[in-house]
Amino acid sequence: MTSEASPQAGGSTERPPTVKRDRVRRHLLNVIENAGPGTGLASERELAAELGVSRPTVRAAIDELTRTGLLVRQRGRGTFTSPQKVTQELATGLAVPPAEGHWTSRVVAFAVSPAPRSLAGELELEPGTPVLRVTRVRHVDDEPIAIEHLALPAPLVPGLRPADLETGNFYRLLRERFGITVQDAVQTIEPAVTDPGQAELLEIAVYAPILHIERLTRDTTGRIVELTRSVYRGDRYRITSKLRFDAESG
Repeated sequence: MTSEASPQAGGSTERPPTVKRDRVRRHLLNVIENAGPGTGLASERELAAELGVSRPTVRAAIDELTRTGLLVRQRGRGTFTSPQKVTQELATGLAVPPAEGHWTSRVVAFAVSPAPRSLAGELELEPGTPVLRVTRVRHVDDEPIAIEHLALPAPLVPGLRPADLETGNFYRLLRERFGITVQDAVQTIEPAVTDPGQAELLEIAVYAPILHIERLTRDTTGRIVELTRSVYRGDRYRITSKLRFDAESG
């Protein structure tokens, strides 16, 4: 039977590697506090030399702060303080406030196919009705932020091309080119984590936190014109809502 060695009299009961990692962590927290969003850190090698610890110790501290969302690793670029999140106000009125930043899209899938029974039911169509399915990666200021999977009744958007979905406002396009004016939508938001395919498109780690957003949109005639299932990076996107209370509010 083995037992843990007792600490020497007057010695610390904390393991040296933990002490060193905590020292690195405190140093990094100080950097995060004083640096702006999206500031690059020194390399692991430089931090190890500066703090007199090993690179694995530095890496362990960075891993911990990455898991908490305070740091972000970018492939081929290094480690950065978390950038300022893109903020979208959750509205209940007639107008949806635009999200921050310059938005562009890259279409990665675009095809028309007969709607299977399940999708036809969601879109309130007859099974077999042609449906346009689109997958696009949304970018803000050239950084991938979201993946959108759209399903639209194909007869509503004849001649729509992939390039039409890579710039500009989609709902404005529907209105000005196809005479479709959206009126309301039901949207649900759930927390999730990335799978390998999502992580590759978003250029983040597998199992990174994301927001799964589903939206069903109707036009002024009441017909469904769009079903969108999206995932948004949890480290780069947030949604705010304004609450209004009355005398009966608890």
